[in-house]
Amino acid sequence: MGNSSSTPKISAQDRAILDMKNQRDKLHQYQKRITIITNREKEIAKECLRNGDKKRALLALRKKKYQESLLAKTDQQLAQLETLTSDVEFALVQKDVVFGLQQGTKVLKEIHKEMGGLERVELILGENEEAQAYQNASRFFLISQEDEVEDELEALAAEANKQRMPSTAEEGVIAPMPNAPTDAPKETTKERAARRARERETENGAEPILA
Repeated sequence: MGNSSSTPKISAQDRAILDMKNQRDKLHQYQKRITIITNREKEIAKECLRNGDKKRALLALRKKKYQESLLAKTDQQLAQLETLTSDVEFALVQKDVVFGLQQGTKVLKEIHKEMGGLERVELILGENEEAQAYQNASRFFLISQEDEVEDELEALAAEANKQRMPSTAEEGVIAPMPNAPTDAPKETTKERAARRARERETENGAEPILA
């Protein structure tokens, strides 16, 4: 008599759901490790600002933003896949699911490359050839989100300036009489964009264009 029991066949939908869960588990592992790295990158940015090194502060924040965007992108992809794999008419969306899983794998590999450990992050502060190569490569991350990076840089700079202001009461310093109030006009969006464009040209070694 033959064996009446047989191993249940795994459907394409079951396999896709399993692959998706594996990707999500891996993403959660990466999120914890990347958070340690991005926290250090933010501290390096603050340290560089305290030392007046805006260029390296920007590099640190660019890397941080790039890594955060990779995680967000993968998380969003997996959420979409979760919806697709629960579709009753799975056969109709199977190609989309397979493509999505392939893209998810690709992005996870990119994230894995970013997890070189804190020693790689410290290259932002280095002066040797390896550090210079790392810094040069970091300049070209996230051109499309450069304004967000510079917004964060300016927020950190404002925070650092606020912390540096001495407390006259605590230090026994007699505060000078305040001048007549002069409200400086706030920088417009257009002016800020022009200023940042000039700064980027200067950073890249080009002659700044005068406004």
